[in-house]
Amino acid sequence: MSSSAQSLGKRNRLVITASTLGTVFEWYDFFIYGTLAALLAQHFFPGESGTAAFLKSLAVFGAGFLVRPLGGIIFGHLGDLIGRKYTFLVTITMMGVATFAIAFIPDYATIGIWAPILLVAMRLLQGLALGGEYGGAAIYVAEHAPPGKRGFFTSFIQMSAGAGFLLSIVVVLSTKGLMSAEEFTAWGWRVPFAFSLVILLISLYIRLKLSESPVYAEMKAQGKTSKHPLKDAFASWPQARLVLIALFGVAAGHTVIWYTAQFSVLYFLRDTMRLDASHAEMIMAASVALGMPLMILMGWVSDKVGRKPVLLSGYLLSVLLVAPISPLALFPHLASAANPAMSEAMKLAPVTVASTDCPYSAFAEKQTAECARAMAFLAKRGISYERVEGVPGHEVVISFGGVNIEGFDEQSLIVAITAAGYPTDADTQRTNYPMVIAIVLALIFLSAVAYGPVAAIMTELFPAKVRYTSMSVPYHFGTGWFGGLLPFVSQFIIVSTGDVYSGLWYMTGVVVIGFLVVLFFLPETRDRDIRA
Repeated sequence: MSSSAQSLGKRNRLVITASTLGTVFEWYDFFIYGTLAALLAQHFFPGESGTAAFLKSLAVFGAGFLVRPLGGIIFGHLGDLIGRKYTFLVTITMMGVATFAIAFIPDYATIGIWAPILLVAMRLLQGLALGGEYGGAAIYVAEHAPPGKRGFFTSFIQMSAGAGFLLSIVVVLSTKGLMSAEEFTAWGWRVPFAFSLVILLISLYIRLKLSESPVYAEMKAQGKTSKHPLKDAFASWPQARLVLIALFGVAAGHTVIWYTAQFSVLYFLRDTMRLDASHAEMIMAASVALGMPLMILMGWVSDKVGRKPVLLSGYLLSVLLVAPISPLALFPHLASAANPAMSEAMKLAPVTVASTDCPYSAFAEKQTAECARAMAFLAKRGISYERVEGVPGHEVVISFGGVNIEGFDEQSLIVAITAAGYPTDADTQRTNYPMVIAIVLALIFLSAVAYGPVAAIMTELFPAKVRYTSMSVPYHFGTGWFGGLLPFVSQFIIVSTGDVYSGLWYMTGVVVIGFLVVLFFLPETRDRDIRA
């Protein structure tokens, strides 16, 4: 091998390593909140209703996603104006500082309403930072990639999201292992946030070794960079049309699949199937670790067969294997494997709640009406129920497989659900862990098929001089608004309807729209010259 080829190979490895590791750490910073959402609810949103506190905590998690498009606009503009390298040095610094600061925010008991206000402020800074990070890293790698290998090269950036999620779980589990459960609940949860300072310094050290993207450097030398990137990115209908296709066809669709495979599965195992939290987190860690190479595989496959066929396959398989009415749906099988007793009870003794005009609000800290208290009781225990027409003369009648309880009496309900076979927690002796991991891995495979070629598609879809802006805006509207709100929206649907599978309709609807947009409007981008 010639010295020039060796030098090029060394440069490519540095580009991929530096960009990917930095993005892994930035996703870690972002996801550590989602991993600890239930515990943060106790410290920052105290109240009598655990369901309301958890939903508020998820709403704050979603707030970070809602501002990602603004971050995409700001940093996309800077990335096209001053360069790729310096922009994502700024974003990673902002993310690390905001995450580190969360470790030191006093809780609600100490400073009252200022606690959630400061938490929201840090989440907004995280969202702004991530709005500029992903686009910068993906473009930087794509503009270094040799022809015919952009899908493979950029798939490492795609893998970084799963790696960041995995790292957040590993750090949480490691911290739990160093202290008692009481200590972790009281103050140990702050350690994973504080740890972000270490990974920030590592990321900055690695990224400072990078030079500017060759595509951007060439444009700058020729005086072809955009003076007004945001204006130029949306100056014509053909450009705006591509942005809309990228938003609804690519960004929104693949994101809801990814978050379903990561967060929805974690919450389903831990909160609905009542599996031990550490066991659920270890299952997710093992499954994500096994599934990450699939992202790279799908990026490589997209280099061979095209981006569009891979993306469409991911969407179609996701609808078939996740939609609640699909005969191939995986979540009911996941329930049977994780908590057989709960799954059996839901089949043999289905629960109905008969009431008329029940004033139930998932956000209420304390339910007052008997029917609302009954639904809050069931939701807290992960018990699926169906709301039916009220019985005349009774505010609420709860039925467990034909056994009726009139009015809300917590002790009577506890006796009834126990007699009906509903367990308080999953029996780990009966949990089929290999099957649980296999099903979770299958769901992660779906996200890999849909997610693997996305960075390549997004970078190839737009012209070089406005690529950072044109890519970042639709990507972060799609991932931030459609994907970022998925944990909250799906959980809200579940607690509002009583059906533990109903939240999956949100993902299904978004993916169906994405499939149609990609099928009819997305051009194949594999062979495009991205220097233009």
